[in-house]
Amino acid sequence: MPAPVPMSATLAADAELARRRAGGERVLSMASGEIGLPVLPALAAQLAAAADHSAYGSVAGSSVLREAAAGYWGRRGLDVDPELVVAGPGSKPLLFALLLAIGGDVVVPVPSWVSYQAQARLAGAEPIPVPIRPGEGGVPDPSRLREAVIAARAAGRDPRCVIVTVPDNPTGTIASPGTMGELASVARELDLVVVSDEIYCDLVYDGPAVSPALLAPERTVVTTGLTKNLAVGGWRTGVARVPDRALLQRLVSVASQVWSSPPAPVQAAAAYALAEPPEIVERVAAGRHLHETVARAVAELFVKAGATLAPVRATCYLYPDFSPLREHLLGAHGVHGGGDLAQLLSRRGVGLLPASAFGESVDPLRIRAATSRLYGDTDAQRLAALEAADPLRLPWVRDAVEWLGEILSDLTQTR
Repeated sequence: MPAPVPMSATLAADAELARRRAGGERVLSMASGEIGLPVLPALAAQLAAAADHSAYGSVAGSSVLREAAAGYWGRRGLDVDPELVVAGPGSKPLLFALLLAIGGDVVVPVPSWVSYQAQARLAGAEPIPVPIRPGEGGVPDPSRLREAVIAARAAGRDPRCVIVTVPDNPTGTIASPGTMGELASVARELDLVVVSDEIYCDLVYDGPAVSPALLAPERTVVTTGLTKNLAVGGWRTGVARVPDRALLQRLVSVASQVWSSPPAPVQAAAAYALAEPPEIVERVAAGRHLHETVARAVAELFVKAGATLAPVRATCYLYPDFSPLREHLLGAHGVHGGGDLAQLLSRRGVGLLPASAFGESVDPLRIRAATSRLYGDTDAQRLAALEAADPLRLPWVRDAVEWLGEILSDLTQTR
């Protein structure tokens, strides 16, 4: 019998919170990374104009889309041959197809996105978890990566790739250029493919992150899409840059058996977006400003409550650690680990995920909070938040943030 595959923790939590909201409860949905923003009208127009594009098309994606993706990466310093670009129905299936195409076991950072380890097992591989360095999420500590791969090979296993996230989900942090350089060196030494998930690369607050593809282009795959920077997760589109034609052919072969071709109308819209006309650049910048403003305000609430938190530098994610409050939380609320803490907050109306959902043990008092659902309940509210110079002054954003602060204060204060 096949091994059981758990439901994605983020999607399961999202469904539960939606059920509670529909039942009339007041809840803050901070478990999912869905970016709650309206679609840019110019982007929607591109999709509508391509509605009659109904043929399968190329398995790897249209030439227009592949050239647009190559240009997108080129503007970020990475020289990409459009012939080495593959498009798919979302970066998530592309990542899974890449694991099938590369083969072997997979090194994953701890903590890391909820689906990496599950996808490795679905691909018939075994994940090899390696902790990150403090404050440098998304990249396994290169020295521990070397040790883990050498030990795994000595035990008869076959690690062939390492997945990294630049910038990181769940921590909202970025690995330093020095750590990226060490990663590139270790990958060359051990002949590992680096799969760099860069779906959040346009949501860095203070300048671009260093992609491993700039340091080890001959062995790095880069994936990205429109889900996070333009908030069109339901359109399901992604692109991958592969380093050589051998891997390209294996990836295209997998794609031909799984999704045949990316959806043609969405490809047209994606090509327009990846070409980055001014209206796209402006919308992405507005979203980045909104995420930064709200995420940093929420970060202050966690720190004020007594949690520790690495400075958030990107995305809408926070990964606070309540270990300084362990004794109080145990005595006052019977909280033993991150799962208990997430359940306690859920009972108070705040939906979050524990560290165990991201590959950590049940013991750490760490949780992940996403701020992307705090921008409003309607498109009108969310658009206003997107356009506001200070979204925290909007009453619905302010109320959500203040309510979270009240809950955290009540949870952690000593009576």
